[in-house]
Amino acid sequence: MSVRARRAFAVIALVSGLVPGLYPGRMPVHAAGAVAAPAPNLVLVVVDDAGLMDFSAYGGEIATPTIDALARRGTRFTGYRTSPLCAPSRAMLLTGLDSHRTGIATIPEVLPPEQADAPGYGMRLAAGVTTVAERLRDAGYRTLMTGKWHLGHGEGDLPVDHGFDRSFVLDASGADNWSQAPYMPYYDSAPWFEDAEPATLPEDFYSSRFIVDRMVEYLDDTPPDKPFFAYLAFQAIHIPVQAPAAFIDPYRSRYAEGWAALREERAKRARASGLFPPSAPLAPLPPAAPSWDALAPEERALWAARMAANAGMMTAMDHELGRFLAALTRRGLADNTVFVIVSDNGPAPSRADDDWRMRLWLAARGYRLDAANIGGPGSYAFIGPGWAAAAASPLDRYKFTAAEGGVRVPLIIAGVGRPQLSDAFTVAPDIAPTLLELAGRSDPQDGLDGRSLVPLLHGEADSVYGPDEAVGLEVAGNAALYRGQYKLVRNLPPWGEGRWRLFDLQADPGETRDLAAARPALRDELAAAYDRYAARVGVQPMPESYRSTEQLERNATARMLALYGPKLAVGVVLLFMAAMVVLVLRRRSQ
Repeated sequence: MSVRARRAFAVIALVSGLVPGLYPGRMPVHAAGAVAAPAPNLVLVVVDDAGLMDFSAYGGEIATPTIDALARRGTRFTGYRTSPLCAPSRAMLLTGLDSHRTGIATIPEVLPPEQADAPGYGMRLAAGVTTVAERLRDAGYRTLMTGKWHLGHGEGDLPVDHGFDRSFVLDASGADNWSQAPYMPYYDSAPWFEDAEPATLPEDFYSSRFIVDRMVEYLDDTPPDKPFFAYLAFQAIHIPVQAPAAFIDPYRSRYAEGWAALREERAKRARASGLFPPSAPLAPLPPAAPSWDALAPEERALWAARMAANAGMMTAMDHELGRFLAALTRRGLADNTVFVIVSDNGPAPSRADDDWRMRLWLAARGYRLDAANIGGPGSYAFIGPGWAAAAASPLDRYKFTAAEGGVRVPLIIAGVGRPQLSDAFTVAPDIAPTLLELAGRSDPQDGLDGRSLVPLLHGEADSVYGPDEAVGLEVAGNAALYRGQYKLVRNLPPWGEGRWRLFDLQADPGETRDLAAARPALRDELAAAYDRYAARVGVQPMPESYRSTEQLERNATARMLALYGPKLAVGVVLLFMAAMVVLVLRRRSQ
């Protein structure tokens, strides 16, 4: 059947109510002799560090026309939760398992030595863990990946070892977007790999463009009659925030009013659209965000430029995703392709200008922190806690934390079912079983923690989790337990006080009114449910007085000594020898 014929059949069937959606998923029972629809192509797009309203489809001010167009073809989820850190989120997306069961309970950068040998904390996909790519390849799919991997690069750890036929990936938490360079002292290089081999980036590299270009090349080598699973894991909008100037230009004056104003602006639109209850209070800016008015004019101009670069990077990524969609359309593949677009966690509050060691490292690498050519090659921009809190609006806090701003992010599934908005509670492990059911696998939920969202997509159900079911998450001691309208949450210092807090998310999604003292019985009941979750998935206790920021410094220092220590030792010896030679020569000349 031709593409045009399939499209006409789908429209007629939709109007007559014979099928619940335009594309394969839960397909109707066919009459004897009917031709089954072809398996859909599946595209998973992961945006790095995007807040709930960072897509304009959710009411944000950043232009994302490609994502908006896809959102109009499917379901926008407003109750989706993920991990507050990147690697655990990606592991859950690709496996359908809780992050602790994948082997990637946290990220190597903040892993304390006490947990290094514990089950679930190996920082690589554990033996016996099966990815959605492996399952889809077994179902006849060609499996492709480009972009950020961050799930291990040792022997047997790359995408090619976990079900991907072709891949070109970065195995680090981030990297420069203009060149093959690291972005923090934890790394001495930017480790890119094509399939199983270390790879060198082209001279004209820009991350979002390259990720799409290489994926299109892989599609060109895919037989036209073979369905594909394409995983595009963009570096946008992870630090360093970088983008071509043409994409930054429209935002040059957009953020001059500051982060408090943007936070209020987004919250107002969220209330008007129904994303946030009209009567719900907005949490104040976190203590780490200084008063905008207290900043000097040149500081305000620099911070506004950084946020403009962030917005430009998002729009640039959306533009490149549009090129990918156009490539599918030219090949006649777009009409039978399902897109899943998601962020791995909330906005990043990280900054690089408040630590002399980081500033020294950046200077040694040739990075600039000022507004000159911001976003361009050699520029190192970031949004910091002020803009991160604004980007997470109307939610509280941001990445690294189990507060809603760190874990409640956008999820769009386009190309299946009817256009709709869903506030159903969903979590990262739900993506894998959803993809598997869309692909026609008969056992998509076998042994998985997640649940297929296909019934939601087709309007056959309003939820996949019952009001009495408890769902937990934990990373680096920051944890949450969801049950119905209630959330129990704990954030360790420096993000919180390290105690359980209780919120009614239906009335207070901004997490402004702690009910723990007023409802101790419910707090203890949910805490017991969290303990059961932690025991089931293998959450390890955190060391006494653990702080992720301090652990990152220790781990980075240890890595730097291992990487640069021998070179520094040789340098010291050579300097000593040179000094001795000078001393001897001086004595002889006297």
